[in-house]
Amino acid sequence: MSRREQLEAMLANDPNDTFLRYALAMELENATEFETSIGLFRGLMQDSPPYVPAFFMLGQLLARIDRAEESRSVLRDGIEQARDQNDLHAAGEMSEFLASLGQPGKSALD
Repeated sequence: MSRREQLEAMLANDPNDTFLRYALAMELENATEFETSIGLFRGLMQDSPPYVPAFFMLGQLLARIDRAEESRSVLRDGIEQARDQNDLHAAGEMSEFLASLGQPGKSALD
């Protein structure tokens, strides 16, 4: 049984398990099933409370697939959510990654 199949089987028993959903999103990203992965990350971002690591991973994925403006938006939301949850480490990491993307309409090298 593949890792993906194992995760899906465990999720069938506990569909609300945050870590399993996150792990499946990461597994799907690795399998280049980007849209499905994006949907899972977005679902985690809508949980109550939102799952902060999902913002960072989705921001990185969107940047990698040339959707930088979406990435910036996700990262800004993630920074706000991380601060709201007092996760200053995550807020700092997302801020650094956001800065590395540069300004809209400019490359990071400009």
